Amino acid sequence: MRAAIVWNPSKIDHDTLEAGLAQAMEETPIEDVRWWETTEEDPGQGVAEAAIAAGAELLIVAGGDGTVRAVAEHLAGTSADVDMAIIPLGTGNLFARNLDIPINDVPAAFELALAGEARPFDVGWVEVEREGGPERHAFVVMVGFGLDAHMLAETDDDLKDKAGWLAYVESLGRAWSASDVIPFTITTDDAAAQNREGHTFLVANCGTIQGGMRLVPDADPSDGELDYLVLSAEGVVQWLGTLKTMMWDNGLKRLVQTSDELTNTDSTQHGRASKVAVTLPEAHAFEIDGEEVGDTRAFTVTIQPSALRVRSLIADTR
Repeated sequence: MRAAIVWNPSKIDHDTLEAGLAQAMEETPIEDVRWWETTEEDPGQGVAEAAIAAGAELLIVAGGDGTVRAVAEHLAGTSADVDMAIIPLGTGNLFARNLDIPINDVPAAFELALAGEARPFDVGWVEVEREGGPERHAFVVMVGFGLDAHMLAETDDDLKDKAGWLAYVESLGRAWSASDVIPFTITTDDAAAQNREGHTFLVANCGTIQGGMRLVPDADPSDGELDYLVLSAEGVVQWLGTLKTMMWDNGLKRLVQTSDELTNTDSTQHGRASKVAVTLPEAHAFEIDGEEVGDTRAFTVTIQPSALRVRSLIADTR
């Protein structure tokens, strides 16, 4: 097998990665391993293309969510016939968490990368209307606006480097005050447009975020569909009710009682579709896979089933 390691040098030094790889290769030796370094100008798409052109059959992505998304975007956009593996090195590591890939254990992640079974996973695509014109991006976890995007925009980068995902908690209060309930229009698949309102709207391929919280419980990255969530809680009382719904009714309670039904409330609404289009009365902060990417007034999300083959620990649901 020809393996290529696409690594982000801002996340880890080469020696640490090489030591983790060497430990994993004691059990699963590979003769041909080449290294490809990302840059600010090329976060992963270009080096992935170059690695595949050089004959790579397995792309091992060592980096954070941005690096993973960049490589996934190239693989899905070109339908490249290669396996992908992840060495999670970022703050959130959201896709890796959803796929049960070892976090904070480089040798274990390499062991899975070299010997694990590749399974098909979906990739989402979002077309975002920006001031400078439309943009099209892939995502593997979720996109949306509101509390989640404001929280990312308010997060202090220095604190994030020091405290990891806990830095997002520090920004939550400021994000809450910035997330007003707003009206918007949503169109799903071939249904008629509907008027909704909320302070947060998320479209998910995966549902688990930092801290293991299942924000969108039924989101499955291998079911060929998108799940979406509308939050519209106002005030302390509604927020407490919303947290109870998310963490108990749609979380622990469903695990205990093996219920198939999600609980919807006045302030928490779930849905599922293959295509979701949203228009807003004014521009709001928008996030893609945990990265705040600017403001938008309209976006359309679609799903590309089985766009990736990723070596992971979660069961194949197809």
